Amino acid sequence: MNAVATHFDISRPAVSKHLRILDECGVIQMTQNGRERVCFIQPKELMTVADWLAQYQKLWEGKLDSFENYLQEIQSKNE
Repeated sequence: MNAVATHFDISRPAVSKHLRILDECGVIQMTQNGRERVCFIQPKELMTVADWLAQYQKLWEGKLDSFENYLQEIQSKNE
């Protein structure tokens, strides 16, 4: 836990809480190795999240592209 916590600007207990939640969700798996806990990413579970996010990515890409076109149209009228 300490090795992970040194890489972030949050407290060690906060890192521990985040890792515990990720473990409970199945995104990581923690195993005890002596005094240390080792975390392993579970990519299968991340794919579930990626698939869920993909539907929103398509939605927002369309909306942002439309907004960009609108801004370019306004800019060309002002030139």
